[in-house]
Amino acid sequence: MGPGDEGGLKHLPQKGSRAVVLLSGGMDSCVCAALAVRDHDAAALHVSYGQRTEGREQQSFQSICDRLRIHDRMIIKNEALRMIGGSALTDESIAVPRAEAVGHNIPVTYVPFRNAHFLAAAVSWAEVLGAQKVYIGAVEPDSSGYPDCRPAYYKAFNEVVKAGTREGNIEIVTPLIAMRKAEIVRLGLELDAPFDLTWSCYSHADQACGVCDSCVLRLRAFQVAGIQDPIPYAAR
Repeated sequence: MGPGDEGGLKHLPQKGSRAVVLLSGGMDSCVCAALAVRDHDAAALHVSYGQRTEGREQQSFQSICDRLRIHDRMIIKNEALRMIGGSALTDESIAVPRAEAVGHNIPVTYVPFRNAHFLAAAVSWAEVLGAQKVYIGAVEPDSSGYPDCRPAYYKAFNEVVKAGTREGNIEIVTPLIAMRKAEIVRLGLELDAPFDLTWSCYSHADQACGVCDSCVLRLRAFQVAGIQDPIPYAAR
């Protein structure tokens, strides 16, 4: 089976070039994974941290890996973030707000310093695999405004990785960080990224709620791109 037979991948990855991609199972990380597979021999890492839709996100992770033919995959359990709490995603006593209730401040769905935990694990695995790239689908425009999705954060983190790894040659790459969500949808379509397998909802695991910030941003992106979102939503 050739690289264009399934998943729409345009060409063979660079021989011997390895990458680790952080794959949550959401729309952005799925497109990031499709990019990583196109350009490298990719391994996928998923971190479960006690979030509300933990099981559903794991299901998406495995299905996306199957569709993109990512064989090297790992699921890590992070107990710290749920124990620390402070987020509507990890603390059942904090309600997930509707999108219209999210203002200009950092919303309660922010998980404190979450991406540092994810990146630390991904960089560690990259060292073992001999991978020189770590992909993460962080996005700054059309996002909830999380501080660990800013370009300055990744610039600083790359300095830490350079100073704190054996060879100092691992780079965290954020190919989507400056893109609008609709642009990410269009890019995903070009790559045949399996949007039908993704999950973005913060609160529901059967049908997406359609009203949380993540759902609204996603629905708006597909609408602007002129494409029907392929996942099921609860009647609103």
